[in-house]
Amino acid sequence: MIKRFLALLLVLGLGSIFASLLLGYTPDQVLNLTANYYAANTARDIGSANIVTAIVVTYRGLDTLGEVTVLFLAATVVGLVLTLGDKKVGKPHGLVPVGELLTTGARFLTPLIMLLGVYVFVNGHLTPGGGFQGGAIIASGTLLLLLADPMKHFSHKLIATLESIAGVTYVGVGLLGLVLAGGFLDNRFLPIGTLGALFSAGAIPVIYSLIGLKVGAELSSLLANLSETEEL
Repeated sequence: MIKRFLALLLVLGLGSIFASLLLGYTPDQVLNLTANYYAANTARDIGSANIVTAIVVTYRGLDTLGEVTVLFLAATVVGLVLTLGDKKVGKPHGLVPVGELLTTGARFLTPLIMLLGVYVFVNGHLTPGGGFQGGAIIASGTLLLLLADPMKHFSHKLIATLESIAGVTYVGVGLLGLVLAGGFLDNRFLPIGTLGALFSAGAIPVIYSLIGLKVGAELSSLLANLSETEEL
């Protein structure tokens, strides 16, 4: 009873805080100095039709590198905990057959899902999307395969190799920007090209492709580790 009362007080307290923030919020009538610079100069300086993408992987590229690192650490910790625990891989008791519909649907849809994920991060400099979204879509394809075949095992070595290559290359591209263009993850060491074209925005398509592969590998590894841990 006391725990429920304390939980209720916590919820009410958080609700009052968010309510006060919402009621006291007044939107800015004009952009601040930094946002105004981004809006006015990003397309010209970076060559990306998607301003948000350009900001995420160039102006604040170190933040994005940190976010990818946090995701990697989270996936690594989960895998480590599951490995050190009582991990039993085998056919779980009471496993319900998934059915032909899900199995056939997974075989048909998974390649399309993977293709969509690649499309999202390759075109991240042109349309809404990017590496994180594309990587999450790829991981959803992995999840569909696991739902269709719960006993399916993925090569952890292959996933780890792909994730490592993408991560190291991502940092390498950042260093190339630092050496050749004057800033870490500066995309302008490759030709900017024509605004709105597929091959444009310098190194941004390369950067986002690497992020997409890294995020997709990390989330897929996390899902694979969880699926292989069964308590019998």
